Amino acid sequence: MHDLTQLALKASVRAGKEILEVFNSDDFGLRLKSDDSPLTEADLKSHQIIEEYLKETDIPVLSEEGEMQDYQERKCWSKLWVVDPLDGTKEFIKRSGEFTVNVALVDQQRPTMGVVFAPVLGSLYWGDESGAFKAQLPSDWYNIELNELCAQIVGEPLPSIHNANFTVLASVSHQSKETEELITALEAKVGNVNVASRGSSLKMCLVAEGSAHLYPRLAPTMEWDTAAGQAVVEAAGGGLFDWQTKQPMLYNRKELLNNWFIAVGKGLDVNDYWLC
Repeated sequence: MHDLTQLALKASVRAGKEILEVFNSDDFGLRLKSDDSPLTEADLKSHQIIEEYLKETDIPVLSEEGEMQDYQERKCWSKLWVVDPLDGTKEFIKRSGEFTVNVALVDQQRPTMGVVFAPVLGSLYWGDESGAFKAQLPSDWYNIELNELCAQIVGEPLPSIHNANFTVLASVSHQSKETEELITALEAKVGNVNVASRGSSLKMCLVAEGSAHLYPRLAPTMEWDTAAGQAVVEAAGGGLFDWQTKQPMLYNRKELLNNWFIAVGKGLDVNDYWLC
């Protein structure tokens, strides 16, 4: 495993421990940000931990909960970390468990490495130049010393599942009319479509592992929502494509708000699915 992948993995798991402490407490410290999106103590503590780990690389960090640097500064960054300390805060608040820690390394606007960790589920995904992998941590992973736990992690190469039923993933908290129309169009094209709902960047990881074929997101997201998941999908042989440019999503743009996108699994041609 690449040194930077190991660092991102360790930072994600350590942040996951802190998130679970808040998750299992009686007080999330819930508040609203300026855009009325929810923020908890878990978001902030996870951000602080990850930032501390990544500082040792001297690579700048773009985090949802960090300082938003001006584009005039960011455009000079050939490499950067893109971090969502807690992706799926709404799922966290609902105690669904379908939230993740996302850490990605972006090089020349492409996500070349990504780690996605779901603390409640104990599911750890990562992807880099050596491929994409999933590890299922033991149920008591949070009680194991961090270095010992990380030394035990063995990843299963992705994709690892072949789902014969054509499966499309949709957001739990952010469904849209356009997504429903796309699913209807897919049914006319491929026949029966199984629609599954999941929270956070887990949807991209399920595409990477082969549990699902497509994840269309015809609704707003930000760069930190997708960078790590895209790295995992691409390392598994799939792709995540910008709905407007029809090219792989690029990062560290002037506008951090993503266009709509579609993620496809290994062996699928995205050009078969631009249906609406």
